[in-house]
Amino acid sequence: MTLRSLLRWTALPLLAVFSLHAAAQTTTLRIGFQKSASLLTLQKSSGSLEKRLAPLGVAVKWVEFPAGPQLLEGLNVGAVDVGYVGEAPPIFAQAAGARFVYIGFDPAAPEAEAIVVPRDSTLKSVADLKGRKVALNKGSNVHYLLVKALEKQGLKPTDIQPVYLPPADARAAFERGAVDAWVIWDPFLAAVEKQSGARVLQDGRGLVNNYAYYLAERGYAQNQPRVIQALFEDTQAQAAALKADIKAAAAAVAPLQGLEPEVVEKSLTRYQFGVKPLTAAVAAEQQKIADAFHALALIPRPIRVTDALPGTASVAEAAR
Repeated sequence: MTLRSLLRWTALPLLAVFSLHAAAQTTTLRIGFQKSASLLTLQKSSGSLEKRLAPLGVAVKWVEFPAGPQLLEGLNVGAVDVGYVGEAPPIFAQAAGARFVYIGFDPAAPEAEAIVVPRDSTLKSVADLKGRKVALNKGSNVHYLLVKALEKQGLKPTDIQPVYLPPADARAAFERGAVDAWVIWDPFLAAVEKQSGARVLQDGRGLVNNYAYYLAERGYAQNQPRVIQALFEDTQAQAAALKADIKAAAAAVAPLQGLEPEVVEKSLTRYQFGVKPLTAAVAAEQQKIADAFHALALIPRPIRVTDALPGTASVAEAAR
């Protein structure tokens, strides 16, 4: 409650003032997350963010999504205020006119995503994927990895048969042989490596950065800077604790993700945690992805990533 609002109610009986204060406590930060996002899953289970935001009169609601594209849709329709996704989903969403801003990023983690094939597959390289069925979540972070891996071999996305599936369905298709390869991120990557002996044809090293981004609805980012600051402070604290004892963190997260601790531990070693403010260099890398997707007609129009940075108006808003 603001001071101005409080002064308006000074003539009320004391009980009414207490009731009004209690109502203010119902303000809620709605966070879109994926269960595969281990740090956020750990934050959710620990209740650390709820404790940090309580003095601000802010509650927390965690909204789970199967992957980044679905989360961005939730952000666009107002189901969540803040979300955490990989590189590609914001680009597809911005091209579709979604209203959001980049508010932070996690460091690069190129080893945390890869193209895998079954253990006994005859495919030995990315070049062998020509004409083959490749499963991936359309518009997710691995979409760009696939594009760059094919490009390195002189191939185009049209040279393969993409099969667009969310992670759970893709895993099932991969294991029953309905697809020849799967492009996936951790911890799903670590799980399929350990549980089925999947072989890595190519991970992101030398091809992509695999940054992860924190996004917010533009109005929320403008109006709730203290909440976002508290979110980032808690995220940084939890990231430091995770990195200080990865084995303990894996043990805590594993049952929440339905995975073995060894799988989670392997995936955690491939991620870098610690949210930072978006830099010009990182925004420029994101622009490269957007330009590549437009050149391949994967998005319907060119976009400027800078239009989705805090303090800037979108093209649509500027035209009003």
